[in-house]
Amino acid sequence: MSISFPSVVTPSFTKLLPARSPELPEFARQRVERFHNERVAACWEGRHILRGLKPGPSALMLQSNDYLAITRHADIVAAQREALLNAGNGAMMSGLFLQQDDDPLHVIERELALALGSEETILCQSGYVANVGLVQTLAGERTPVYVDMLAHASLWEGVKAAGAQAVPIYHNDPEYLERQMLRHGPGVVLVDSIYSTNGSVCPLADFADVVQRRGGVFIVDESHSLGTHGVHGEGLVANLGLNDKVHFVTASLAKAYCARAGLISCSRRFKPYFAFESMPAIFSSTLLPPELAGIEASHRVIQREGWRRARLQHVTRRVREALTELGYPIGSGTEQIIALEVGSEAAVMRVRDAFEAENVFGAIFCAPATAKNRALLRLTLHAGLDDDAVNRLIAACTRLRDKVDLAEWSASRRERRNVAKPPALGEVA
Repeated sequence: MSISFPSVVTPSFTKLLPARSPELPEFARQRVERFHNERVAACWEGRHILRGLKPGPSALMLQSNDYLAITRHADIVAAQREALLNAGNGAMMSGLFLQQDDDPLHVIERELALALGSEETILCQSGYVANVGLVQTLAGERTPVYVDMLAHASLWEGVKAAGAQAVPIYHNDPEYLERQMLRHGPGVVLVDSIYSTNGSVCPLADFADVVQRRGGVFIVDESHSLGTHGVHGEGLVANLGLNDKVHFVTASLAKAYCARAGLISCSRRFKPYFAFESMPAIFSSTLLPPELAGIEASHRVIQREGWRRARLQHVTRRVREALTELGYPIGSGTEQIIALEVGSEAAVMRVRDAFEAENVFGAIFCAPATAKNRALLRLTLHAGLDDDAVNRLIAACTRLRDKVDLAEWSASRRERRNVAKPPALGEVA
């Protein structure tokens, strides 16, 4: 028996007169006003810090995390289009309910696990969901969680979600980590393999040894190395042969993979536990068929087209060498993320404006993405930059060197302090 529905003509849009939003109570209104008064009016001189010039067609765009320049790759776009046509938007439910082994989600998870050298992987809705959910499932109120001071904000939020004790660790300092673990006891250790604000590389083997020696859980966020590092883009943990010392690898796939998703590599036994204990994963809808198809297609492109990694390395090396020779204080990093750490938010806006006047568009990072008064302009290099684009970037940096007060940048002042600081007792000068 079929059911017939009455034919109803529905307008494409319902037009409503805009209503005035209700006034916020005082405790909430003060927070909003503090932003507008202290940041927009005072620090930013009435402008929005992220609103600069509008880039033209010839602009050098160094803002995206598309490190391998594959967002418009024909194979990826075709795979997403086909998935949308064949499967629509899929199941509107939590991934918790997708328990069949042959579900496309689990098929792709197994393929990624093989590539990373792990027992299993879990695909989440974002890198943020992966990190918050993972830490929340591992740490309790009495668990010390050791976090590198430059680690991704989502790792810090995971500590909050767990209600655990955060123990900050000096950046890339495994000896300090060991001292803190001796003081506070076994716990969870959180680092990035490549740090998102300055492009520095974590000494993963040294950290792994400390964590193993002191009985901790080791989590490495590979958001900025998965796809870009390793023989086939497997990331630094697998490339360095550390899979047997790193309990979990996480990553935002919205970088080299150009996919709005997150990843966790884990043991086979941990995966079902995570599905039933991670609050962000349980209460978020699963990834859509076009997203899964895009991840699978991106993975194959990343493994097949190794020339993209080689090109990224070449561009990174050339630009970093040139900027170092010009006196830019970028020595804290080595990889494709170049941090021009200026200092105050007003000062970084002026530097941003100067670069945009040269047709170079980077991204401002400021609190809460950085520490206060360590705002920076981040230039993100990618494999799509040809030799002409690289030359244009270096030429612009050359012209700007004497116009942007390099000596007064917070990174420059810190370098001078480090040079002037006398060696510690027993340290070679």
